[in-house]
Order: sequence, then C-alpha cells, then structure tokens
Amino acid sequence: MRMRIVAGVVLAGLVSGFVFAQPKLKIAVIPKGTTHIFWKSVEAGARAAGKDLGVEIIWKGPLKENDRAQQIAIVEQFVQEGVSGIVLAPLDNTALQRPVAAALSKKIPVVIFDSALKGEPGKDFVSFVATDNKKGGMLGGEHLSKVLNGKGKIVLLRYQVGSASTMEREEGFLEAIAKSPALKLTVNNRYAGATAGEAKTAAMNIIDKLKEADGVFAPNESSTFGMLLALRQNNLAGKIKFVGFDTSPPLIEALQKGEIDALVAQDPTRMGDEGVKTLVASIRGKQVPKTVDTGVRLITRENMNTPEIKKLLGNL
Repeated sequence: MRMRIVAGVVLAGLVSGFVFAQPKLKIAVIPKGTTHIFWKSVEAGARAAGKDLGVEIIWKGPLKENDRAQQIAIVEQFVQEGVSGIVLAPLDNTALQRPVAAALSKKIPVVIFDSALKGEPGKDFVSFVATDNKKGGMLGGEHLSKVLNGKGKIVLLRYQVGSASTMEREEGFLEAIAKSPALKLTVNNRYAGATAGEAKTAAMNIIDKLKEADGVFAPNESSTFGMLLALRQNNLAGKIKFVGFDTSPPLIEALQKGEIDALVAQDPTRMGDEGVKTLVASIRGKQVPKTVDTGVRLITRENMNTPEIKKLLGNL
C-alpha cells in the first residue's frame, strides 16, 4: 500500500509536469513612443529576447513622446491585467514613479530602460538598462569642439523637460564644451518637443541665431532630424558643424552627404534584448545587476564603414 502511494505521488508529479505546467510569462514592454526608428529597433531586440526565453512580449506605448497621461494609463492597464513583469522607458523621471510603485505593490517587477526614473535600482525597481547618456553627450561635445578647433558660437537645441536620458546628454555636452573657453553657447534654453515637425519649428524660431552659429548639437533622433530639416530649408546644411544623437536612414544619409558631422549612436536592439532578459532572470530567481550599460559610440564619415559600426547600424 505504501509503495502504491509513493508511486501515486511520483505519477502525480509527472502528470503535473506535463498537464499543469506553469503558464507562459507575459512581459509588457512600454516605450516612450512608437514612431521613431529607435523604438522599432528596441522592439526587435525585445521580441528576439522573448523568443529566446520562451516568454510572451506585449509591446505597447504612447504614439507621441510627450503623452505622459497615456503612458501612465498603459502601465496601470498592465498592472490591472496582472502581467508577469514590465519593462518601461519612462517619459518623465517623476511622473512615472507612482504607477511603478503600484506595480511593485502588486508583486509585478519592473525594469526601467533607456531613460532614468527617480529612485534606487534594486529597491524601487529591479534594474536600470540604458546607454551611459552623459558619456554620449560628452562624446558629442568633444567632437563638436574638435571640428571647430575649440572656438566659435554654438546652439544647443534641447529635447523635452522631464526626459532624464536627454537631460543627461545635454549635461554631458555642456560639460565637454566648457573645457574650451573660446566656445560660446548662444542658445541654451530652447526645446525641440516630441516630434521632428515640432523640432523643425523650434529651430526655425531661432533661425537668426543659427545663421550666426558655427556649430549645433541635438540630443535625440527627432530633434536631430528636425534641426536638419530647418538647416536644409535655409541653405545652412553642411555649412554649420552639426553633431546629432541616434541613427535612422535619413540621418545616416545626411552624415554621408556631409550635412551632419557626427552622430552619437546607442544600441537600441541590445537595450530591448537586455531589458527583457534582465527582467525574466529576476522573475526566475536569479541575481541581476542594478545597472546595465548598453554602450554608446560616435559615428563619423571616417568610421561608418568599419565592421563594428556596420554591425551597430544593422539594417539601416
């Protein structure tokens, strides 16, 4: 009789292993927006990681990168649905604190990626997976200073208030150019807004300053493209030294043509991949790092055809 009970327990265990297996993990990945090439690359990385790990990836974010209310609503929706975990790129480093705290209170772990959230990695959220944004800004500032021989007038077109990633890039850029006393910052308080169209309008509004400028810096894909469009419309493209941030086919083409002097490149595919893998490892009980640096490189016409840069650019 005892042998039968033992056998029955073993059999039940075997049956449960096949019939009552744990449900597939559902991971919600929430970007800042869904239109920029950058986010499409993040999505590709996240989905590749999901396939490798055997988890379901749900990709959903606001259309525009200034819709904080919609991003908060999306986080709250996934918390209510009870997903296994969330990978989030916060539109605002403060406004998303409350919904992230609500997720954690429901035992839903959150990995922050791309742009920082106020709080402590490992405590207020699982981990922070991102570019070293300040370093990226410094790379841009150092290169602009180099091509200007350390002197001239510079315009900084900022991105958006509350966006931690771009604020760190702007800070790094300013720190780098401050090392060259003969560089004069003539515009430092203008914001591009969430789209390339808004960025173009913002640049057109300071066109007199741009006509006097020797160099320009923009801290993300949409601000870089909007600035490029404004410079082209005023026959200034290629005449002003221009360093931008992020990559897309139009920006790479402008780099090849000499309208842009350098692009600071992130690795969005790796960011999406690492974000998902870090979260899933944590859910499965593994120790994960509090921060993951996904790398940053400066792309110029001189190095853009090297194997390393070609790999980074992928199919662009």
